Amino acid sequence: MKKQTTNINGKYGQRHKEEFESYSVTEKKPLLEFLLENVKNRSQTKIKATLKGKGIKVDGKTVTQYDYELQPGMKVDVSKSKHDDNILKNKYVKIVYEDNYIVVIEKAIGILSMAAGHSSLNVKSILDSYFHKSRQRCTAHVVHRLDRDTSGLMVYAKDIQTEQILEHDWHEIVYDRRYVAVVSGEMEEDGGTITSWLKDNKAYFTYSSPVDNGGKFAITHFHTLARTTEHSLVEYRLETGRKNQIRVHSADMGHPVCGDTKYGNGDDPLHRLCLHAYMLCFYHPVTGSPMEFETPIPMAFKRLFK
Repeated sequence: MKKQTTNINGKYGQRHKEEFESYSVTEKKPLLEFLLENVKNRSQTKIKATLKGKGIKVDGKTVTQYDYELQPGMKVDVSKSKHDDNILKNKYVKIVYEDNYIVVIEKAIGILSMAAGHSSLNVKSILDSYFHKSRQRCTAHVVHRLDRDTSGLMVYAKDIQTEQILEHDWHEIVYDRRYVAVVSGEMEEDGGTITSWLKDNKAYFTYSSPVDNGGKFAITHFHTLARTTEHSLVEYRLETGRKNQIRVHSADMGHPVCGDTKYGNGDDPLHRLCLHAYMLCFYHPVTGSPMEFETPIPMAFKRLFK
């Protein structure tokens, strides 16, 4: 139910005053559902753009989460201004969630998580540019990495304190990380667990050993989702997060990840490393709330199993 129109100062120290329409919440409901039912003067696409562009406030606080749970008595303010100008538009990086402390993104293949050597194409620099353009006084802090040719979900901290919490308590904070991969050959087993010690040599090649080789112990759980005689679609759940863990453990099973030029067997049906980080679940480093994110399995992966 519409209540009134109010003027609230715009975020990031903008000089102009931003005009909002206010709505009162009468029943428990996810934020996006509430907006679609109550905001009659704009399309679903525009409502989503307003959400992403930080144009929605709940009880005075900016919220961008589609499934934010509204409770009776709350007040929702919807900006009348255009908010799509500050949305990150980049073919390599898509923002999935953002608040004052963290940003969760989906990374495409072909881009590094952070700068390395002379390569300028990396997620951190793209996020830093976006923060600057949207007048946020913060920078992206790397807390974990995905290989250049692995796609999927990542979380970045927006300040050093949050980065320290995530980095120091990563294994307690992250309670579910899953990847999906197209692997070479027909998987014999429906599921199981692979364990080994992983150690890099001087050429940065990761070796796997069933006995302690001075490396780090790695545990990977796997579940076969689909199979043909040529390929299998496998879900991996990481219990430990070691470098190249899934790629090496897949090769250990005799079913390397397709498109893997380092640990693979030359099988490359999609002309890419067929590994995607599709699920990331963690406790918010500041609020402690459970945060669960999932992206669809890439369509190119699914097409191989139709």
